Amino acid sequence: MPSPFPGMDPYLENPEIFPDVHDSLITYLRAALQARLPEPYIAVLGRRVWIEVSHLVVKVAHDEFREPFIEIRVRHGDGQRLVASIEVLSPANKSPGEHGRELYKRKQKEILASQVHLVEIDFLRGGEPTTAVPLDLAREACGPFDYHVSIHGFDDLETYHVYPIRLEDRLPPVDIPLLPGDAAVTVDLQAVFDRCYEEGPYAREIGYGVDAVIPPLRPDQAAWAAQVLQAAPG
Repeated sequence: MPSPFPGMDPYLENPEIFPDVHDSLITYLRAALQARLPEPYIAVLGRRVWIEVSHLVVKVAHDEFREPFIEIRVRHGDGQRLVASIEVLSPANKSPGEHGRELYKRKQKEILASQVHLVEIDFLRGGEPTTAVPLDLAREACGPFDYHVSIHGFDDLETYHVYPIRLEDRLPPVDIPLLPGDAAVTVDLQAVFDRCYEEGPYAREIGYGVDAVIPPLRPDQAAWAAQVLQAAPG
């Protein structure tokens, strides 16, 4: 069963649900890329790992967090060259003071200073702005939006390619850059999201129209969402 919404489903932004969505999006995005990448490129999963330590009176609890991302690599001599790093932002990446945000910003800075493309996908309306693109300039150029994809190419340091996405929009096809001289690979984000939703538990997990949307929608968006749900089959 597909999501009742035409693009991103705002109910999936709930912090209790989104971690599962995040990992599924990464998995299916990697599969979509792998099917389209020309030889000798490959798409592989990378993972950041960090430990959260809680100091208690009697014991110290350790919580390990693993956050996947995608790397596009190309065979280079006897090894591989990293060409692009693709991130789907998580709540931890957008929460001030979180160790996951600190690690993300550190990696972001390293990528921006390297010969590697950076692709950032933000499907979260809440939290602290985190993608590398200056959002004030992006909104001046594109108008208001709720979600976005930012692409920074290492061969054009001063340019960010931004795909602005409103809640009411379908998710766009996105061009993922490869090495200079090779054509970009286009990935249909809506198709990736649809597969994520249909193969996940979300249709059973979410009480549409009953559960709260977190973070809350604006009044005009809430009215639109109610109309979408009323018109949805079943």
